[in-house]
Amino acid sequence: MKTIDQGKVAENKACDFLQKNGLKLVKKNYHCRSGEIDLIMQDKQELVFVEVRYRAKNDYGSALDSIDQHKIKKLIAAASHYVSKHQLDQPMRFDVVGFDASFKPNWITHAFTAF
Repeated sequence: MKTIDQGKVAENKACDFLQKNGLKLVKKNYHCRSGEIDLIMQDKQELVFVEVRYRAKNDYGSALDSIDQHKIKKLIAAASHYVSKHQLDQPMRFDVVGFDASFKPNWITHAFTAF
């Protein structure tokens, strides 16, 4: 399976997993000049920006280890764009869902803060 295909599978599995855990899908693959947000979900009153990561092998660290400060800045910028564009005023957070080759989800809530 190609890496892009595996990434899409991971995003779909993350979305299904989060929905089974009570979150509601707002938007998939939000793109703007600043970057992309894989999933935007609603968790009760909180808007959740979700980064999905997949790693078939852990030779260079886990899927979660692959999120560096540069990626965090891009996610924050893209989320800020979304919030501004939609004129939102509600609690927000950033979550990460990581997968290894077994596609077992590792969900980190409040993975980092920006707001």
